Amino acid sequence: MRTLIRTLIVTLVSAAPALAANGSEVNGSSFLLILFLGFVALIIVFQFIPGLVLFASILRGLFTRIPKKAEETLHVKPGGK
Repeated sequence: MRTLIRTLIVTLVSAAPALAANGSEVNGSSFLLILFLGFVALIIVFQFIPGLVLFASILRGLFTRIPKKAEETLHVKPGGK
């Protein structure tokens, strides 16, 4: 019986560090994770460029003057004609 208890104690003491390991020893990211993050970054960049173009055209439309001739055609004359 003593031999069995000693064997169990030695086994549990030697296995304790393996049971306590949390897996944080793994370094780096997998290739698929890097590929996925790169794909998401490309989507964000390719959506950002048209947004900037639209914003620039809105600003250009707000701060440019309308020529006199175009102004006359935009106004509605009284009487609907």
